[in-house]
Amino acid sequence: MEKESGYSLRSLKRYFHDYLEQPPVWSVYPSEKVNLLIDGTYFSNDLCLILYRDNTIKFTQLYRLTNGEWYEELKEDLENLLSLGVQIESITCDGHKAQLKAIRKVCKDVTLQRCVVHVQRMCQIWLRMRPKTEAGIELRLIVSQLHRIDDGIKRDYWIVSLIRWHEKHAGFINQKTVNIQTGRYWYKHKMVRRSFMVIRKALPDLFNYLENPRIPKSTNGLESFFGHLKGHLNVHRGLSKEHRKNFIRWYLYFRNK
Repeated sequence: MEKESGYSLRSLKRYFHDYLEQPPVWSVYPSEKVNLLIDGTYFSNDLCLILYRDNTIKFTQLYRLTNGEWYEELKEDLENLLSLGVQIESITCDGHKAQLKAIRKVCKDVTLQRCVVHVQRMCQIWLRMRPKTEAGIELRLIVSQLHRIDDGIKRDYWIVSLIRWHEKHAGFINQKTVNIQTGRYWYKHKMVRRSFMVIRKALPDLFNYLENPRIPKSTNGLESFFGHLKGHLNVHRGLSKEHRKNFIRWYLYFRNK
């Protein structure tokens, strides 16, 4: 590093420390038809980074360092983006409850796209690699085709297969176990039922990318971005919490440049 930069190790440490002592000045880029990706990632010590990234020009419009994904903060961020001249055409997110609530409150006329990969991945986790029931085996096969849908015909066939699955297995996923003493109940096949319910709730916003090729169908681009950020941050594991925050701020600033 010393040879590449032309500075001594002592000078490099001083410059690095000076950067970490103060964050950069952030600026939003006003633009039209922004196809926004929203996602959060977590670091140690209850540190959460939420990114609002323009997928078309690969530009982070806004970020927030906080301790979780909270409705009031997400709502405020979206309001700030709109007030600063960012015209949002679509928002792709993973479906976190606070995200959905904030988007529907602030961006009522914006096209919402649920992350297809996230829906598919969660269902595959809940159904496991080798489901033990016929309903689980068949639903996992249907879910495995989700990311392959790239036109309206495939979408329609996929939805029909899901409807037929539900007609066949509705009784199975609605089976309950009842506690006679308390009257409370729970579903016997909760993971299969949970997978279907997640798909059903996401379905109205699952295939909007087919109508507009500008809309990203997943937040995978952000996951890759987060991975690179964490890789760089792990090199400096001894930083204080405030310095870690400023490291992240500078990283986002330079990536935009």
